[in-house]
Amino acid sequence: MNKPALLSLDAALENILQFSTSNPTVEIVSTFDADQRILAEDIYSEIQVPGFDNSAMDGYAFCYEDFVNRKGILQAGQRIAAGHFPEKLQEGHADRIFTGAPVPDGADTVVMQEDCEVLPDGQIHIRSEPRRGQCIRYKGEDISLNASILSKGNLLNPSSIGLAASIGRASLRVYKRPKVALFSTGDELVMPGEIAPADMPAGSIYNSNRFFLLAFLRRLGCDVSDLGILPDSLSQTETAFRSACENHDLILTSGGVSVGEEDHVKPAIQSLGELQLWSLAIKPGKPFAYGQLKAHQKLTHFIGLPGNPVSGFVTFLLLARPFILNLQGVNQTKLNPYPLRADFSWPKADKRREFLRVKRNTAGGLDLFDNQGSGVLTSTVWADGLVDNPAGNTITPGDTVGFIPFFELMS
Repeated sequence: MNKPALLSLDAALENILQFSTSNPTVEIVSTFDADQRILAEDIYSEIQVPGFDNSAMDGYAFCYEDFVNRKGILQAGQRIAAGHFPEKLQEGHADRIFTGAPVPDGADTVVMQEDCEVLPDGQIHIRSEPRRGQCIRYKGEDISLNASILSKGNLLNPSSIGLAASIGRASLRVYKRPKVALFSTGDELVMPGEIAPADMPAGSIYNSNRFFLLAFLRRLGCDVSDLGILPDSLSQTETAFRSACENHDLILTSGGVSVGEEDHVKPAIQSLGELQLWSLAIKPGKPFAYGQLKAHQKLTHFIGLPGNPVSGFVTFLLLARPFILNLQGVNQTKLNPYPLRADFSWPKADKRREFLRVKRNTAGGLDLFDNQGSGVLTSTVWADGLVDNPAGNTITPGDTVGFIPFFELMS
């Protein structure tokens, strides 16, 4: 039997993304609850921020020309607190002002209170040499009227929801969270807590993939149903998939997608829809599957990840993650590695594109984890990113390589 041709990562990603471009459902949520949601609208400001000139600190507001003409000695004026609108500044006066309070008409400079002295006769001595206009936050300097502040497809975070609130938005239109059914496959899998390490049957392993995949899906804002380990039965597997189709947008499995393997996942998917199995030209992560299931008059996506922990870890980040983001209206799927110096050697080129687990060192370069095996999950904890190494490429110390930090792939 001829081995299937290897498919490039870029081609595989292009293939699956074409199926995830349908318009996702939109809902309205409180801005308080919008963190980690995907914005479904472009937002423009109906106000200016700040809405008025205000003081950047506690101090005194005055006219710079008065300061010059009176050699820094000014009469004490009104007291201006935040939330109170002041009267016009009187000539030759310095008004006591607090952070965020409106700057009175006629004032063009603020000096912090530490640089001012109240003299025995009540006059104010400005002891520093101010710059005209200092310590004033001007109307509209942050956001101008009708300015675009947030774009459709943005992943909302604490700073962006704060920005939305600053222009008065109490609610936001966001895409609904994708509903994902998560299954594990493999008779060898045992759940932590069910069997003590000392009592593990021969050939059994703890189900680590289920844990990191569930965490990844939740970080991506998915509504996840953890449906456990599929039984070793074609009929039960078909029933489980058919049931999952009813209330889920995506079924995600790990294990059982190796090319040529006789497992129950493939025939179960094929009985309910269409399945594409690919041998990817990447390392780790060669086997990968995508399909579409049709049940309950609904189309549900299927992604099958390899069972080796690091292979599943990497293929989720490189393929499943952009697919899920695309389902939510995010189309920023291209990898943008940072150029960094390799402080290691990789003398043997591989015919596949490799993703090497590395960590930044104190000298500004990258160190390589010693064991790059697809089952060595400790490498993903030690590392803080991946080197995207092209097929057929060797690396010598001092070479510039493409580094993809985990903090970008895991957000």
